Formats: sequence, structure tokens, C-alpha cells
Amino acid sequence: MGLEGKRAIVSLVERGSTVRSFHVPTADAENVAKIVNDNVLRETRFHTDESRLYTRVGREFAAPKTVNHSAKEYARGDVTTNSVEGYSSILKRGMKGAYQHCAEKHLHRYLAEFDFRYNHRVALGYNDGERAELAVKAIVGKRLMYRLPH
Repeated sequence: MGLEGKRAIVSLVERGSTVRSFHVPTADAENVAKIVNDNVLRETRFHTDESRLYTRVGREFAAPKTVNHSAKEYARGDVTTNSVEGYSSILKRGMKGAYQHCAEKHLHRYLAEFDFRYNHRVALGYNDGERAELAVKAIVGKRLMYRLPH
């Protein structure tokens, strides 16, 4: 399958914890390196697949490890990319199902919503009421307007 119509997204997932997602103009080594370097501590055990996007950035971390998906390797001991792939799967299903038409200029908003849901999921101790309360608190003082007032 080609890349036509696909948008470049970089997601950083801390295993068993939270996610941060970024829409980038292109998924190239420079953009990925900047996001990773700005958002990940050097002491991190940095796990990736074999993509060339990570070769330069991975060397800067305490214990960079890769799994080789093209060789059908998806885990080697505790080295895996399952957390980020699980999040990516949730995002893709949501974008193909509930949100079928998303203008690129609004993609960062959709990513923020999916990040919020993932970061406040039941597995992290949040229930539906707490999640709703946090969402309502976050909108106080904000308005989404298509045009700025004159």
C-alpha cells in the first residue's frame, strides 16, 4: 500500500503509561529526531523497529534496542514496540471509523483527543466520570472559532 493520502504522525509511548503524538510535515529522520530529543529523557530505554528514521536518534539513549519486523521479530525479551503499535491501532481504527474525514489542519486536535483518552484510560486508574470531569475542566476559558473576531 502506498503513502498517498497518509499523514505523518510521530507517537511516543511510555510503556504502561502515557502517549504524546505529533503531526509532522514529513516523517523523516530530522523531524523524528527533533521530537524525540525534545520529549524523551536520555536515560530512557528507547525501543523502536528497524526503520532508518531512528538510527541517528537512537544512539543518544542509555539502552537503544530495536526489533526487526521485516524478519518477523516483534519482541525479543522485553524489547518490543507493542505499546506504540497498540496505540497506533486505536488511532487508525478511530480515524477510519468514527472520524472518516479529517482535514489536515485539524489533525493535531484529533491527536490530542486520542492522546487524552489513552492517557486517562481505565488501565491507568481513571473511570468514565473522572475522565469526563477532566475533559470539562480543560475547556474552561477556551473557544474554538473558525474565524477570529474583528
